[in-house]
Amino acid sequence: MTAVQDHDTTALAWAKRLWLLFLFLACSALVLAMGWQRYLTLQELVDRREALRTAISGHAVMALLMFTAVYAVTVALSLPGAAVLTLAGGFLFGWFWGGLASLVAATGGAIVVFLIARSALGEPLAARAGPWLSKLRQGFQEDAFNYLLFLRLVPIFPFWLVNLAPALLGVPLSTYVPATAIGIVPGSFAYSIAGQGLDSLIIAQQAAHQSCLAKMGSDAEKLCPFVLEPRALLTPGLIAGFVALGVVALVPIAVKRYRRKAV
Repeated sequence: MTAVQDHDTTALAWAKRLWLLFLFLACSALVLAMGWQRYLTLQELVDRREALRTAISGHAVMALLMFTAVYAVTVALSLPGAAVLTLAGGFLFGWFWGGLASLVAATGGAIVVFLIARSALGEPLAARAGPWLSKLRQGFQEDAFNYLLFLRLVPIFPFWLVNLAPALLGVPLSTYVPATAIGIVPGSFAYSIAGQGLDSLIIAQQAAHQSCLAKMGSDAEKLCPFVLEPRALLTPGLIAGFVALGVVALVPIAVKRYRRKAV
């Protein structure tokens, strides 16, 4: 009888711990199953740009708040499309307000992911993981702020993974929030500025598309699809800027290690 009661108590404790995680996973699965993520593409933004501008005309504040909410939910559910939403923010609201809304939404969504992962998975996963996780935790505890800042500034890893990993590695919320907010600033405003200039890129791509159609003849539509790729906005200068910021973030870590070896 006692064993059964203990089992029921354990099951109830796990249910209380994991219910919010399961809810978010179910919401993510629903969105993917319904195909709603297809609206979070650069091509959709290009195709619907005039309709979106018309919809927010005269309702800029409400539209900005709705955009921020949709962005935060997208990040919290770890759905693809955050970069496109940042571009959309700059395109629809201008680089400053679009960048600010993206910054607030991305930080808020990342905090939700962090809190859910830490409460649902942090301690149990840490207890069952091998020595490799302990080594990673030690690295974060040594200089969690700069490690996390580097990961934010240089988008080497997916955004959702950088949201999740610190929660599983014992990074405190007081470190996670400022490092996340500061690390998101350059990307938010860089992509927002690129989004504000999206019209010029669309015009250039349309001109190239029309030129291709004129040259290809009967099979032109198949050979010359009009597709706008996000990588067209990633200039070498922008990438170099992110890398440079990441290197700067690693300087304090390198200095600490050098001093430790010198001693």
